[in-house]
Amino acid sequence: MTNSRLLVIFSKNPVKGEVKTRLAQSIGDKKALEVYETLREHTARVTECVDAERMVYYSSFIPSSDLFCTENFSPRLQKGDDLGERMFYAMKEGFEAGFAHVVLIGTDCDELSSEILNEAFSALTRYEAVIGPATDGGFYLIGLNRVLPELFFDRQWSTPEVFGETITRLQRLAIEYERLTELSDIDTFEDLKKSTLWPLQS
Repeated sequence: MTNSRLLVIFSKNPVKGEVKTRLAQSIGDKKALEVYETLREHTARVTECVDAERMVYYSSFIPSSDLFCTENFSPRLQKGDDLGERMFYAMKEGFEAGFAHVVLIGTDCDELSSEILNEAFSALTRYEAVIGPATDGGFYLIGLNRVLPELFFDRQWSTPEVFGETITRLQRLAIEYERLTELSDIDTFEDLKKSTLWPLQS
């Protein structure tokens, strides 16, 4: 291994009717899939510029062909019953593979940039953890220097309290952390209308 930094990217398999379901209630399954594919393309573009190994963890299966199926990304399969378990096992695999700094992101944020990802890895040279809060109360990024099961198990996910509870748990563990700039994920029609993807192209 030549790089001590691992970037983990969580991606749902882009299947019509199975992605961006809340958004699809307003714009339909086809458009929701198009939005998700655009977000994935953005994520691939900004992550390719980051000095780190990159692993893409798919939600259901490893596809034979996909925009992440290139030499720049190593495909993996998520495992675990909920989002917390899936994040935990992915980070655990990273540390077991010998990486010193592991940063995990999703594919929902059109505001994410290479600069923010580099900032996250830089933060892990000074702190034990780094976290990027999302405007909906969750987080778009989490990075650690060692696996911390307490951050991922016995949690309620997809609620406005996720970021706050994560900070509480870090403080309870006496873990020093850096907080990144707050960004917006695109999960709802209101999110979409506030984003750079709006208006949608016909």
